[in-house]
Amino acid sequence: MDTSQYPVDTTVKGTIFSNSSDPRDEDLAKAEVAVLGTVLTITTLGNVGLLLAIYRRGKKMTRMHLFIVHLAYTDLAVAFFQILPQMIWDITFRFIGSDFLCRVVKYTQVMSMFVSTYMLMMMTIDRYIAVCHPLKTLQQPTRHAYIMIGITWIISCLFSLPQIFIFSLKEIQQDSGVIDCWADFRYPWGAKAYITWNTISIFVVPVGILVVCYSLICCEICKNLKGKMQTYGARQRESNGQVMPSRVSSIQTISRAKIRTVKMTFVIVLSYIICWTPFFGVQMWSVWDENAPDVGKNTYMLYS
Repeated sequence: MDTSQYPVDTTVKGTIFSNSSDPRDEDLAKAEVAVLGTVLTITTLGNVGLLLAIYRRGKKMTRMHLFIVHLAYTDLAVAFFQILPQMIWDITFRFIGSDFLCRVVKYTQVMSMFVSTYMLMMMTIDRYIAVCHPLKTLQQPTRHAYIMIGITWIISCLFSLPQIFIFSLKEIQQDSGVIDCWADFRYPWGAKAYITWNTISIFVVPVGILVVCYSLICCEICKNLKGKMQTYGARQRESNGQVMPSRVSSIQTISRAKIRTVKMTFVIVLSYIICWTPFFGVQMWSVWDENAPDVGKNTYMLYS
């Protein structure tokens, strides 16, 4: 990737609060650190509190509880593997550490994004199965849940491997003397291909699956409610001496508990879409539009 578009610094800065000659907006840097620190605190406290509340129940966890627990784990992974390193990086400005640490940090940053997204996707698929195909959940439900969770972690770890080979500790520009954890794309189209792949695999495909699953769930719930209304009307007619149609009595009802969990996961999914759409939008804009601002090109997790 051509790095000539980026401002060059000839010194390595210790903190964001000194050395005004650094080629960046110090006020913006302080604001970024404050926002990241706030998000880190809220994410950590919220998910740790959730885990404590679930484990203190003292009851056997259901499939839904298993997915919520692992979703909390993945959110904590985002906090400590993605947000915390980025906050430290914003403070030091340049990456402070070895080449090995550079590759590890970049790998875990993207891996946490993958696993958080795919765990949410698996939880939604599980809700779809529970609502639309309830008989399948009766056959070793816990085992199937653990299989889905295991697949999520394995796929996320595998899909994040390119980060190890793309990033390294190197000069950001030839003869600049500035060392940083930097991406190296050997071909001009490398950055476009990689950012597009990450956007599709982390955002577009999961969101598409989430939308399809919830559309089918909503159809099933509407069908169920219509069946209940038919059942109620048939009972009313039966009480007046009329015969209840046999097809009405065979309709399977969806429990209120399932509907509540569907509502809860829907809110989580909607929050995910709202929060991540701007990020991936800027990612795509930064590599596909040559006139995009430089700030869009210095992205957090995918490449620097």
